[in-house]
Amino acid sequence: MGVELAPDDAAAHEGHPEQSEPMDSDRHRGQGGHGGHGGHGGHAAAFRSRFWLSLVLTVPVVAFSHMFAELVGYTPPSFPGADLVSPVLGTAVFLYGGWPFLTGGWSELRRRQPGMMLLVSMAILVAFVASALTEVGLLDLDFWWELALLVTIMLLGHWQEMKAIGEAQNALDALAELLPDEAEVVGVDGQVATVPLASLGVGDIVLVRSGARVPADGVVVEGEAELDESTVTGESRPVAKGAGDRVVAGTVTTDSALRVRVTAVGEDTALAGIRRLVDAAQATRSRAQALADRAAAVLFYVAVAAGAVTFTTWTLLGDVDDAVTRTVTVLVIACPHALGLAIPLVVSLSTAVSSRAGILVKDRLALERMRSIDAVLFDKTGTLTKGAPAVTGVAVVAGHRLAADPQQLVALAAAVEADSEHPLARAVVAAAGPDRPVATNFRSITGRGVEAEVEGATVAVGGPTLLRERSIPEPAELEDEVRAWRDRGATVLHVVAGREVVGALALADEVRPESAEAVRRLHDLGVEVVMITGDAKEVAAAVGAQVGVDEVVAEVLPEDKDRAVADLQAGGRRVAMVGDGVNDAPALARADVGLAIGAGTDVAIAAAGVVLASSDPRGVVGVIELSRASYRKMVQNLLWAAGYNVAALPLAAGILAWAGIVLSPAVGAILMSASTLVVAANAQLLRRLDLKPGAPGSGS
Repeated sequence: MGVELAPDDAAAHEGHPEQSEPMDSDRHRGQGGHGGHGGHGGHAAAFRSRFWLSLVLTVPVVAFSHMFAELVGYTPPSFPGADLVSPVLGTAVFLYGGWPFLTGGWSELRRRQPGMMLLVSMAILVAFVASALTEVGLLDLDFWWELALLVTIMLLGHWQEMKAIGEAQNALDALAELLPDEAEVVGVDGQVATVPLASLGVGDIVLVRSGARVPADGVVVEGEAELDESTVTGESRPVAKGAGDRVVAGTVTTDSALRVRVTAVGEDTALAGIRRLVDAAQATRSRAQALADRAAAVLFYVAVAAGAVTFTTWTLLGDVDDAVTRTVTVLVIACPHALGLAIPLVVSLSTAVSSRAGILVKDRLALERMRSIDAVLFDKTGTLTKGAPAVTGVAVVAGHRLAADPQQLVALAAAVEADSEHPLARAVVAAAGPDRPVATNFRSITGRGVEAEVEGATVAVGGPTLLRERSIPEPAELEDEVRAWRDRGATVLHVVAGREVVGALALADEVRPESAEAVRRLHDLGVEVVMITGDAKEVAAAVGAQVGVDEVVAEVLPEDKDRAVADLQAGGRRVAMVGDGVNDAPALARADVGLAIGAGTDVAIAAAGVVLASSDPRGVVGVIELSRASYRKMVQNLLWAAGYNVAALPLAAGILAWAGIVLSPAVGAILMSASTLVVAANAQLLRRLDLKPGAPGSGS
């Protein structure tokens, strides 16, 4: 019989669909992780199952309806019991398919907040009662087919609505996934024991092996390694850690093992702090109602008033039968199919159009708000940049046999780095390509670099620590270029053969080639662009100047990004935040619209209302264009749907009966169907939009 909806859940789509569902914290309890269940995905499944079964039941209801048969001009099938097909199946559609609307309408009535659910429930309830009374001979109104069609079409609309919104993966679940399920605790006797994460306590010594995640906040007590902190900081450059340095839960060692003394667990960890920021920011998001709900609230009062006036007027005229007939007609057609589909159709189509351009719309209200955004905050790493190191500069010491030119130097360094899994090593190997010498006797020099034998020489690749420990001076001819690289925030690796520096490589996060165009097009739309990053000011300033942003905010902590969004909002700005890291999640949730780069973390994607799956920042421009176009279609559809009622309700009430013009229930049903077709055709025009990155877009 499909998925059941609880009374409160049935109406959850109306009101405040952006609010988060209750969460379960069984997994990683005490470690900053929460699980989540429910959400719009559950509602979509429930409406889908109800729609398909109701559709199957509606077909024979319509086919056996004498009123519909007269309209179309055919004779319904005749056999013993044929007259019961429409009443029996129509009742089933009313009770099963109409249940979410009835419970939702009752919920709205209790809250004294009439909306679409109350309007729909009023229409189907009146149609059901009128049809039931007709079956016992008290009225002459066959509304079974109209009742079934209304329920089925409204279920379709709400299914599409819930489907378009989507079931957003809970950000707190994703945060929990950053932590391992178990930790290796070092005992006083030096033995290592594996324990559940929840068993960790402050003061415990844990072993974090190479490639493993740090299970809790702590201080390194033994070992040296470089940690990938990108899941927490969003920054791609590994950070060297040694004895006395602090480490954060969820970060990953890249090249060696560490022993860490735990200093914080559970709600005291940095990861849990970020989780709380996300939770608090989500709780303060806008609670704007959908346009259709606002229109439905007005229409409800109009319909009730029109029904009361109709019944009173015709009763006073002495025609009680006409009074009942016209009142029922007014109340039934007060809920046009078009109004129920006006918003869902646009949302569904806009979602399809955007997905072809690599834009995933998770929140219809986020899409609606995007049209009025006047400030966009971009995180730097992984958003305006590629989020991974790349070789950006090569300097060669003249005269060495192993590297006569820059390409040879890169190939030589790549040969040494070939067996390393370090992100910088991978960048060097990628820059060299397949043509590189063969290296042997590879070994890693923890915290300093790597070394191998190449063409009979011992070649090492490493940073300044390598040169300092081996007392090898940097050649004077490299000093100016290396200084310029460091001023721009690049990582510098020296290539050393024996005790001679052969050359140096600069590695930095590469700016996306499309970033400058994205910023320029946003400026053309009158939108201010700000770049926020945890990187050093020199790095941020260089990237900001390259892409042309209006303002650069550097060296910020996760809570600073969230605060920056709040400060702009306090100044009256409508803010969109674009990011990809865990540290961006609070700001994404706080912003009027959060846009996550699809290649980013699950947490960033979960906290955002829109996901740029292509990782192309020009998609932000496409979202604005889509927002403006879809909003126009929503308004046009609502005006058409409401306009139908403005004309149909007075006619159904019999305002022109004196002139022989009366809107019968059958004609009203035809007009309702025609109105639905107009709304659907108008929504289809959204398909003309071209939102692919780099496309000029369309104003249609």
